[in-house]
Amino acid sequence: MPAKDRFHEAVKVALQKDGWTITDDPLTIPIERLSNLYIDLGAEKLLVAERKGQKIAVEVKSFLGASTLSEFHTALGQCLNYRYALEDTDPDRKLYLAVPVSIYDNFFVVPFIQSVIQRSQTRLIVYDPTTEEIRQWLN
Repeated sequence: MPAKDRFHEAVKVALQKDGWTITDDPLTIPIERLSNLYIDLGAEKLLVAERKGQKIAVEVKSFLGASTLSEFHTALGQCLNYRYALEDTDPDRKLYLAVPVSIYDNFFVVPFIQSVIQRSQTRLIVYDPTTEEIRQWLN
């Protein structure tokens, strides 16, 4: 099982504060003839008005390394693979990439990065690791 990201627990608490129930930590996706894929968190939220469950998977990233661009490339590649695996195994579950608010405000606002996020159809959760709160959901 892979190591947890530095802000894993902060995102987990933020999701719980937002009304989500953590169902998997990590969410395991079995892949035939390969090792399993591990997405950091699986969560569910009951939408009372619609009376149906909404399920998500969350890949947590801190972006604390030397190169934010390099970490972005890695995160995006992971998310694409995870999204395709979820489409095959759990198509009702939506994948989100969780990024710290400071990285979002300084890196994810760059037009090229926004274009990549949009074209790759990557959903984002912007979180504050200090207050353990979700600042934004971006679909």
